[in-house]
Amino acid sequence: MPKSSAVARVGRDAISETLGREIVDGALSPGTVLTLESLQLRFGVSRTVARDSVKVLESHGLLYSKRRVGLVVTGPEHWSVFAPAVIAWRLASRHARTAFIELTQLRIAVETEAVAMAALRRTEDQARRLLDLAASMRRLGEAEQVEEFMLADVAFHRLLLEAGANSMFAALAEVVAEVLTGRTQHGLMPTRPMPEALDAHDGVARAIADQDPEAARRQMEILVGEVRSALEQ
Repeated sequence: MPKSSAVARVGRDAISETLGREIVDGALSPGTVLTLESLQLRFGVSRTVARDSVKVLESHGLLYSKRRVGLVVTGPEHWSVFAPAVIAWRLASRHARTAFIELTQLRIAVETEAVAMAALRRTEDQARRLLDLAASMRRLGEAEQVEEFMLADVAFHRLLLEAGANSMFAALAEVVAEVLTGRTQHGLMPTRPMPEALDAHDGVARAIADQDPEAARRQMEILVGEVRSALEQ
């Protein structure tokens, strides 16, 4: 990639990130009007870079273009709330607690059914990998290796959503990954995971390996219940 193109992309991404955070946090309230000219002046970029940056926000529903007015900031009801970028911005905002609770409620609704389907449809390789990941999570959690634990946790939940062979559930893997990552990055994950949570991951993996959908559902209810309790506290 030419150097000028790389610089432009960094500029575009930085502007999108800054404006996205400001809109989600409420610093730019719904109805606020922006223009390409004002963005050029504020960020010291070309009109092309400014235009490219707002296209990202428009694609997520945070802005819309109004003829002869400019770029209008929208309210939460218009946002693409499943977009990983929007989730990350919400989790970094002053509304983080509400976002975590809503996302946890989504996980409760989706993952308790997804694990039951995974128990019925998983392949032998998927069952083995889930057991391996659960064992890795226990080892990493007890060693207080927070970042490594988070990566294993993300891989575990991504795999169980995929193992049910339901394309709608699998499409939520990035959403769940963003939630798990955000929980760690924003200090909502204990340095040493609760033993009950580690046991529940083991239980989910073993129930899926045993092709026992009811046991998988019960173990996942314990797991997401622990997350919900932590957030409520």
